Amino acid sequence: MVTDSQASVPEQLLVADSVRVQRGKRVLLDEINVEVSPNELVGLIGPNGAGKSTLLSTLAGLNTPDAGCVLLKNKPIDDYTPSQRAQQLGWMEQLSAAHWPVSVRHLVMLGRIPYLSRWQSPSDKDHELVHDIMKATDCLTLQDQSVTTLSGGELTRVMLARTLASEPSVLLADEPTAALDIGHQLQTMDLLRAFCTYDRACVVVLHDLSLAARYCDRIYLLNDSHMIASGVPMAVLNTDNIRSVYGVEISVQNGEIPSLVPLRRTQ
Repeated sequence: MVTDSQASVPEQLLVADSVRVQRGKRVLLDEINVEVSPNELVGLIGPNGAGKSTLLSTLAGLNTPDAGCVLLKNKPIDDYTPSQRAQQLGWMEQLSAAHWPVSVRHLVMLGRIPYLSRWQSPSDKDHELVHDIMKATDCLTLQDQSVTTLSGGELTRVMLARTLASEPSVLLADEPTAALDIGHQLQTMDLLRAFCTYDRACVVVLHDLSLAARYCDRIYLLNDSHMIASGVPMAVLNTDNIRSVYGVEISVQNGEIPSLVPLRRTQ
């Protein structure tokens, strides 16, 4: 049985249609097409400088494409007010920095700003939500600490908590596992996987191809501003694509938990 709320969920939550981004003479993205459907964890992979972060920030509406468009729930992203966009899109940038000595709880509570009117204080429901999210992201024991005292991995978890606190329809995360130990990498990917319910989705930039293979429903492989391949993980992460794009020979272990083992450079 399909409920009214389920019936109203669009076929694609987020779409990039023939997007081109150019800065001076350098083309950063060239004719890029991306579709993000409800209940999907979508990975963006590729070598350094491929265009992954540029694509993610363009999907977030932070870059205006020179050609093509980005649609959020079938509507041009520029048609949303900043507050409306902040309620729909959660943005977690790469290697976030803390510039003010506020507490961890205060920083995570900033995720609720899109839902509060000017000078409105957070409600009991807001505080309860933030508490639960800090617990899920293993930040609760840090709640009274100043964010300027945190390690890189601790700050990454706190920034993820702040993004989750905004309860977005689409979460956009740029290398959220980069500064984390192996245990928190798995915890973070488990959280992103659990976030993707029937009416929500996540787009994540990853360098760890084994994490991408294990957790993502679909993967987009970029190189030198172009889309090289897209599809289910093990169709994209084949030896030919990895050799061509990364210049690396790999061993693919396509078991219950797929993994890719780099063997040697070819270039």
